[in-house]
Amino acid sequence: MHIMIIPWQDLTPDTLTSLIEHFVLREGTDYGDNELTMEQKVQHVRQQLDTGDVVIVFSELHESVDIKLRSELG
Repeated sequence: MHIMIIPWQDLTPDTLTSLIEHFVLREGTDYGDNELTMEQKVQHVRQQLDTGDVVIVFSELHESVDIKLRSELG
């Protein structure tokens, strides 16, 4: 599998926000009993990017960009 980590700091703010929003909508992330707004969910993913818990990856095979848990990359 050929994937490349893309530093989120290299993306424009609008591109980063769009990517995070797409990820949040697609994943249907479960936040427990507390329903969060889109803005809160986006902020949560931004914090995870900042701490390095999640990373933005480009897959050559699928020619796609995604957000993955760093621990999933092994």
